[in-house]
Amino acid sequence: MADQPEKIRLDKWLWYARFFKTRGLSAKQVSAGHVRVNSEKVAKPAHSVGPGDVLTFAQARQVRVVRIVDVGERRGPAPEAQALYEDLSPPPEPKDSVAPAPKYEGKGRPTKRDRRKLDLNRPDTLD
Repeated sequence: MADQPEKIRLDKWLWYARFFKTRGLSAKQVSAGHVRVNSEKVAKPAHSVGPGDVLTFAQARQVRVVRIVDVGERRGPAPEAQALYEDLSPPPEPKDSVAPAPKYEGKGRPTKRDRRKLDLNRPDTLD
């Protein structure tokens, strides 16, 4: 009998690889059509995947692209889970590109010190 390549359910593999906290969450993501296997949308959590398949899915605010390297036997610790896939996702953008908050120059909110200076310059209306 010829050896069949190893295959596993998609939702189970996503859970094994620690992309989702529970198997139910991974099944929901697949059922909603948010996972692509080799560029094709998959809507069934029971879809079989194996080594060499490329998965594309959203995780938090990032789109992940991973190639399955191994099927795995259990949901193990993180280093074991990271050995199940090769990450093909583009590197995240550096956080330095975010502009710093403006200083008080008529923009933004004044500091406590600036507020006190403004209050001292204001004439008292209650006197």
